[in-house]
Amino acid sequence: MRSAIIILMLLPLLLWQTGCMKDVNPSDALSTETITGSADGLKNAVNGAYSLLKDHVPFNGTTDDNNMYLRQYFQLSDFASDDIVCGQTTEDPLFYSFSLDHSPTQTNTRYFWYISYKIINDANTVIEAVNKLQNVDATTQQMLGECYFLRALSHLNLVKLFAMPYTQQASAPGVILRTSTSDPAQKARATVAEVYAQVIADASKAAELMNQSRGPQYASREAAWALLSRVYLYEGKNDSTIYYANKVIGSGRFTLTTAATYPDMFANATAASETILCVAFTPIDDYKKFGSIASMIYSDGNSGWGEEFASASLRDTMSANPEDVRWKYIVPLKDGNGAVQQKNGIDIYYISKFSGQGGSPTLSSPILFRLAEMYLNKAEAEAKLGNTAAALNDVDMIRSNRGLSGALYHQQVPAGKTALDLVLKERRLELAFEGHRTYDVYRNKRVMNRTYWGYHLPGLKQSDINPAANPSGYNGMLIPPDNPKIVYYIPIDEVETNKLCTQNL
Repeated sequence: MRSAIIILMLLPLLLWQTGCMKDVNPSDALSTETITGSADGLKNAVNGAYSLLKDHVPFNGTTDDNNMYLRQYFQLSDFASDDIVCGQTTEDPLFYSFSLDHSPTQTNTRYFWYISYKIINDANTVIEAVNKLQNVDATTQQMLGECYFLRALSHLNLVKLFAMPYTQQASAPGVILRTSTSDPAQKARATVAEVYAQVIADASKAAELMNQSRGPQYASREAAWALLSRVYLYEGKNDSTIYYANKVIGSGRFTLTTAATYPDMFANATAASETILCVAFTPIDDYKKFGSIASMIYSDGNSGWGEEFASASLRDTMSANPEDVRWKYIVPLKDGNGAVQQKNGIDIYYISKFSGQGGSPTLSSPILFRLAEMYLNKAEAEAKLGNTAAALNDVDMIRSNRGLSGALYHQQVPAGKTALDLVLKERRLELAFEGHRTYDVYRNKRVMNRTYWGYHLPGLKQSDINPAANPSGYNGMLIPPDNPKIVYYIPIDEVETNKLCTQNL
């Protein structure tokens, strides 16, 4: 009822707007002339598209510090997983990711949809301008390739959030493909399979064009290969997953961080040995308590809200190996006696993967692709192909670099487990809080188990802090991969202005 009332209140404003999500102006008044008139014009146009990943862009006539592409991407992905627990009720729409009580009117999904298509539109503008040129040098080719990459990444992240997994139903409605600035405003959703095909085509084109390196804060040939490895993994195409992961590994450009260097990787992402692609934030981009990615999951006492914590489920999974250096990013808040403090009956374990750059508790340069993922992509594909020894060798490669040399598998699967079980567990430990967990679970047609206390539980009052005594409080918290709640509604802005766009159930 609440969602229906909000929709009715918003409809007059939304219908008054020309706000179809396709009808956005390119950033910085991009045009063929400004793009191709000089080398600086082209570089500025491409860099402007990257900036949309981290800027607070005005939306619906206002600028909201909470609205930032990466902040929304990580929250929409990870807050729906079993890695992060919600510490209290909040009016911030991020709460709907925990509760799965989604709405077409929630601001975070509306903004993410809007800014994603703005990035795509900017990329299309550059692509079309450069493709009109007769003579294109290597630097221009690089810029062109980066735009194909950004278009591929944006479409992939959209289809992950707003459509069912490829392995669940490839023929299901995906998202709207925008590959030209002249696309009609009224356009139907492509299928999931069609979106994936376009992502693969764009990433392949990007890899073909990019032969220069502008640093890990910009797309590269290896970043395109990493994207292809991820996409093929999501499709279940194991040989291609391995092929592109090996291309990244074999490039020689990256090495795994070690037990000694891993703890500082995320605070020093632009210089880390395994960073394939990150989004570079500077002190000017430190949004501190209001609007940073870290603000909801970490606080040093003076920064951030620190209202969401590492879940007991994740910590229990890690508990067998206290020597694992990945504990570095799970920070308990202790009282004067050394006991872990609680909030509303939940142990406070902050998450610091988006903290520490330049000593700031709210600043980092978020990593989008890194070498460890390539080993784990390979391992998952190998496990599914029945190549158990190869899969566990790749898992052990990660574990040996995380302080677990005494806890390797040595190609042996423990009783009661499968090689895939071990790979998915390692993915959870290694890639926690980086936007992977929900897709890892549902892609593999597994059930998300959120049967632990937290404010994701439906129908509980704040004073009801011990649902363990009331098992019925966990009803609905074993979430199967075909549950329509695992994806978000298409934002109302799109479905009300684009009559060909169908809504999710």
